Amino acid sequence: MHRALVVARPVRACARVAAFARGAPLAAHRGFGTPPASFPAYVVNGANARRRMYAHASAAAAQAPASSSTGANDGTKPQLAWKAAIDFKYVRDNAEAVQRNATVRKVDVNVSEIVSKYEALNALNFACDEIREKRNLNAKSMKGKMEKETRDALVAEGKELKDKLAALEVDLAALEAELQIMAQKLPNLTHPDVPEGSEENTVTRATVGAQRDFTFPVQNHVDIGEKLGMFDFETGSKVSGSRFVYLTGAGAMLELALINWAFAKVMSKGFKPMMVPDMVRSSVVEKCGFQPRAENTQVYSIENSDLCMAGTAELLLGGVYMDEVVDEAKLPIKMAAFSHCFRTEAGAAGAQTRGMYRLHQFSKVEMFVIATPEQSDALHEELIGIETEMFEELGFHFKVLDMPTEDLGAPAYRKYDVEAWMPALERYGEISSASNCTDYQARRLNIKYRPNAVDGKKQPLVHCHTLNATACAIPRMIVTILENFQQEDGSVIIPEVLRPYLGGVDVLRPEV
Repeated sequence: MHRALVVARPVRACARVAAFARGAPLAAHRGFGTPPASFPAYVVNGANARRRMYAHASAAAAQAPASSSTGANDGTKPQLAWKAAIDFKYVRDNAEAVQRNATVRKVDVNVSEIVSKYEALNALNFACDEIREKRNLNAKSMKGKMEKETRDALVAEGKELKDKLAALEVDLAALEAELQIMAQKLPNLTHPDVPEGSEENTVTRATVGAQRDFTFPVQNHVDIGEKLGMFDFETGSKVSGSRFVYLTGAGAMLELALINWAFAKVMSKGFKPMMVPDMVRSSVVEKCGFQPRAENTQVYSIENSDLCMAGTAELLLGGVYMDEVVDEAKLPIKMAAFSHCFRTEAGAAGAQTRGMYRLHQFSKVEMFVIATPEQSDALHEELIGIETEMFEELGFHFKVLDMPTEDLGAPAYRKYDVEAWMPALERYGEISSASNCTDYQARRLNIKYRPNAVDGKKQPLVHCHTLNATACAIPRMIVTILENFQQEDGSVIIPEVLRPYLGGVDVLRPEV
């Protein structure tokens, strides 16, 4: 006997409005950092992104100067608010491989120009050092007694050297800014096993479950949810605009149940739970790989402010250890956060935007890990393992995919997606992803650790690796539950693992 939660038919309902985004962010690095220990070497395959947050971020990075720079478009020399710790020596020594990596990832960047700028910067640095050395000699020469003419000549020489150095340092700063702007377009390197090419080349790692054989006409999640009183799109549109929704009654309770279940699961895996702000500094957004003020950006920026509405908790979690040196003994650091996510959904269109699938605002529980290079590949497998376990517990039919080069966001060294079967859409839809970003984001965020001493000798600081994965993207979960577990009478069976978080309710029924 099912214990039912009976809900009234909504007074108003509207099928306009849309849903939640697939996606994740971009960044700059030495860009090319230490690979996971189990990988023998970096190879150059690549990708730009189908997922909108990464796709537009990648395109924006390739087409526009970094938004943290100033003066780049007004005739003055550009200046940077921050710099990425890019390994220019690696880029120079592996220019052909780096160019191919960018090419197969569909990122428009000229590596030879970057190398030329880097060499010019080195030459300018050398010239500055020579003048500084001459200034030091000039200062030493002025010690002690000497004829006035001799001293005046030294003073004049010193002033000339000072003026030359000041002029060169201005050019040096401008050249360094230009180099950063160009090099920050470079995507991360790519795991050797990542399939090269577009979405058609995606590799299926695993298929779990099977499509349900319905004996009645399948309804879409919007029609089901409105009959259950779960959604109010009309009020969302009236109050906030298109692609916003009020979750009501069972809809609100199901969201809370999913959040609490997801937190319980990730906490059991050693993740520290967090509730994070909805706003984030634009510089942090950029360091994580997004372009908040580029054309067609997925990021909402606050006018006359340095703040943005966060598109994912990844940004807030990535910023926790920004500009810090972490004790190696504490690694890996596992964090999980609930947050509201805000995305412009620029360019989104089609049937998949109807209802809950692609919203301007949605809720999500995100996992984020900071690790050593030796730990990151195993942790990537651990993250996709947690996601797989969670979706199996919900009873979903889904596929685990190894995404190809053209589907990777700029920070990702490798990315796994999970796509669940959605009967009304008659296709699989993305519900989660897990990315290993190696040291790409850490080189922007300046997150380092000091390896343990070797033979009593202190070791140099090393950039950490970062990983992120979606534990529970609420709207996509609701879509998948409603469409897969609908019954002929309009009711919906609640997955068993969620029932304790719904007060024991195991079926949602519309009011007759």
